[in-house]
Amino acid sequence: MTTINTLQTKLYSRYDEFDPEQDGNKNTKFADLIIDGRSLYQMLKKHDMVPSLGWGSEDHQKEMIQYFLLKKPHEHMYYRYPILVCPWCGDEECGYISVKIDREEEIVIWKDFKLEHENKSINLGPFYFEWENYERVINNTFRIIEK
Repeated sequence: MTTINTLQTKLYSRYDEFDPEQDGNKNTKFADLIIDGRSLYQMLKKHDMVPSLGWGSEDHQKEMIQYFLLKKPHEHMYYRYPILVCPWCGDEECGYISVKIDREEEIVIWKDFKLEHENKSINLGPFYFEWENYERVINNTFRIIEK
C-alpha cells in the first residue's frame, strides 16, 4: 500500500530578516512546498534555487499552476516540470530542478527529481498526494505573496 503524503504551502523567503546574506542579494518570496511537514526548499537548499510557485508575473504564476495541475504539458519537457528555479529570474536557462508529475485516478505522484541541465538525479521522493487536496494547495499558491 502506498503512503499518502500531505502537501501544504507556506509563504517563505530566501533569507530571514537577520541573515547577512540578504544584503546585495535578491530576497525572493515564494510559496514553499511543505511535504509531510518538511520544506522542499530546505530539503534542496544546497542547490540555491527556490520553488517555482507563488512568485513572478501573474501570467507566469498561472502557467506554473497549469503545469502542476497537469492541464498543459511543459513545452520542452512534456510531463516534467520546473519545481525549483533561479531565485533571481525564474528562468530555466539559469538551471533548475525538475520533477515528473503523473496522475493515477485520484492520486498525484511526484517522482524522478533531476538537476537540469546536468540531467543529474536527486535522491528524493516519490511523493503521493490526494488529488482534491493537491489541487486546492496548488491553486492557493497564486499571488501568495499578496495574501
